[in-house]
Amino acid sequence: MALEWVVLGYAAGAEAIMLLVLTIPGLDALRNGLITVTRSLLKPFLSIVPFCLYLLMDIYWKYETRPSCESQSCSPSEHLRHEKSIMKSQRNALLIASALVFYWLLYSVTGLVVKVDQLNKRLERLKAQN
Repeated sequence: MALEWVVLGYAAGAEAIMLLVLTIPGLDALRNGLITVTRSLLKPFLSIVPFCLYLLMDIYWKYETRPSCESQSCSPSEHLRHEKSIMKSQRNALLIASALVFYWLLYSVTGLVVKVDQLNKRLERLKAQN
């Protein structure tokens, strides 16, 4: 199961880096090439959505089936393991949310950058005609 979380973490990191490079001002030469790469990667990155839903169902299943440790019969080590399990679930849910938000932001920002580039080209053509 740890490999799935590593893959999701790398995907969220790649999305964050692409989003950062697309939004930093002054990198126009790099941005043009990255827009092409990002637009071609948006469809494969869409597979993150069902993957995140699967991992979210896994977290829910583990939450529903884990033994409760609320009574006095739990040893300190069992109580610690129970608390660590809760913390891991919360961390993984945060990773899922960040991956989905970064994908949505990357999709939106890429679309906006493409529209701005098209409008700039159109404006240059209109200026050249006058």
